[in-house]
Amino acid sequence: MTDARDFEICNANLVLEDRVVAGGVVVRDGRIAEVTEGSARSNLDLEGDYLIPGLVELHTDHLEVHYAPRPGVRWDTIAAIQAHDGQVATAGITTVFDCLRMGADDEHFQPGEMRALADALHQGREQGRFRADHLIHLRCEVSAPDMLADYEAFRGDPLVHLVSVMDHAPGQRQFQNLSQYTLYYQKKLGLSDEAFAAFVAAQQEASARHSGPNRQAVAADCRVRGIALASHDDATIDHVAESAGHGVRIAEFPTTLDAARASHAAGIAVLMGAPNIVRGRSHSGNIAAGDLAAAGVLDVLSSDYVPISLIHAPFILADRVAGIDLPQAIAMVTATPARSVGLADRGRLAEGLRADLVRVHRDAGVPVVRAVWREGRRVA
Repeated sequence: MTDARDFEICNANLVLEDRVVAGGVVVRDGRIAEVTEGSARSNLDLEGDYLIPGLVELHTDHLEVHYAPRPGVRWDTIAAIQAHDGQVATAGITTVFDCLRMGADDEHFQPGEMRALADALHQGREQGRFRADHLIHLRCEVSAPDMLADYEAFRGDPLVHLVSVMDHAPGQRQFQNLSQYTLYYQKKLGLSDEAFAAFVAAQQEASARHSGPNRQAVAADCRVRGIALASHDDATIDHVAESAGHGVRIAEFPTTLDAARASHAAGIAVLMGAPNIVRGRSHSGNIAAGDLAAAGVLDVLSSDYVPISLIHAPFILADRVAGIDLPQAIAMVTATPARSVGLADRGRLAEGLRADLVRVHRDAGVPVVRAVWREGRRVA
């Protein structure tokens, strides 16, 4: 990576919040000093490619793929984060919220592993190892009896900017349909019918006992600390009302149109997976993100488990969904997620903001990320 420097970009198609215009950007000391419209000359000619703000990723589980690449295998924490970082940065993501799970589940992560990953994130940031700006998203499995103990290890951690509360127990939210839960978990865990029935009963009992108190405790702590709170897999109007009461800012992956509409109407940003847009459907059989986009209730996209999907999905939306143009679609991966978590210094091509910039070439199909700058430094 090179040092921050002053430079000028010309001959770009600038994707602003409300329009696409031909022009350029002047960068001074890692900030956008000026956005210019019309023709100009500089030594950094984008030859008509798009220039968009750096993507802001709020929810990705992708770090786990590098840290635990096989069952029982754990990779060096710094090396895992660097591998993950390289993939997100070359997809145009300049701000990434790495998900760390709170509460044991079927993956059998051991106590302390998530804290060790967070410590490595701090170390890597201090050493200047990363291309993207890495922050932390705590995924709180509220049905887990050990969730609060895991959460406590992150009290006061300045990288925690987002917390989500979720309950993946059978019969709850994402898995209200038990057949989907069986399809997903029984095969994944390799359990017999008898063993799986016992597993389901234990999960349901834990949910009944712990979900309510844990959800309340996390929501209260986020209010006190000013941390953005997200719900997860809201399915009903009652779920949305509960989320609004807790001060939720983001509704992650609502499973029904009714829940998405209610969240949107309540001023809660509706987040869906970019892979859902690329594939045209949900991998778990819930509502398609494209249907929410067509209904006008999709606000934010997340790459979830495929980093490159975050640059691909907005172009698909702009191509295929009536009423969504390219600036609106790009805002779903830049300005709106940044605003949702209180990051006012990024997400738009505007004077005074961070020079987090992405050069994108696209004739048709999958867009190509040709260059990425974070705070004026070329990182990809």
